[in-house]
Amino acid sequence: MIGLDTTVLIAHELTEAPLHRQVRNHIALLCRERGTRLGLAPQVLQEFIHVSTDPRRFQQPLTMDQALSRANFWWDASEVVHCHITDKAWHHAMSWMEKYSLGRKRILDTTLAATYHDCGIQLLATANPADFAVFGVFQFESWAQT
Repeated sequence: MIGLDTTVLIAHELTEAPLHRQVRNHIALLCRERGTRLGLAPQVLQEFIHVSTDPRRFQQPLTMDQALSRANFWWDASEVVHCHITDKAWHHAMSWMEKYSLGRKRILDTTLAATYHDCGIQLLATANPADFAVFGVFQFESWAQT
């Protein structure tokens, strides 16, 4: 199973996003040809809705209706395994924040990392592996390379 970061959903869904075509092709390869399951946490979809509708980031952002529709599509996809934060993951995230002396801008990524880690995910698809490398528990899918 591969955990999805928001960067992958943005690249997949917005044609003006860097690596759009490569990400779409790679996700299709993983799911259709290899039968790979995709781990997805609700906070990834929340961030996707926020970012994909921002006219300061994109010349043609999604409308709120479009973003909500795409988020629901991803959540309901048969390839997706829902990954929810648990008490254990919460405490794990807070211990990582302390252990690695992470600041306030790292709270969300750290909580996502702990959620995925506690769901058994060892492989992440992200455009920002440095955000997760500090924890030393993930490998990274080279989704942008195909």
